[in-house]
Amino acid sequence: MNEKFKFEFDRSTGILFKYYYGKITIEDITSSWVYAFANNIIPKEVRGFILDYRNANFDFDIKEHIKIVEFYKKHLDVFGDLKIAIITEKPKDIIIPMMVETKDEGYYSKPFSTIEAAIAWVLI
Repeated sequence: MNEKFKFEFDRSTGILFKYYYGKITIEDITSSWVYAFANNIIPKEVRGFILDYRNANFDFDIKEHIKIVEFYKKHLDVFGDLKIAIITEKPKDIIIPMMVETKDEGYYSKPFSTIEAAIAWVLI
């Protein structure tokens, strides 16, 4: 498994957790999802996603957030009508998920600073 990300599925909630580590590029984000698709990591019964960036930092220009949006929209067969909670604690990193959220279409995303709030939102 790549040292920049790790997946864990919680069967009791139906949430797939994705943990990121270190400096994260757009390529890291998209390729980690492609890895999940290719290795059948996303179960059919998934109810939502929590992407935890608390041990990571975004290492790309803010304008590149649109590439994340485009990736989610291209893969609505996976993300369609599901919630994607993004956890960040660093002020400079929260702007990326905030900008992605403004472009949501066919899926739902929202930034959070705590795991508890993210879980509660995904399960609503």
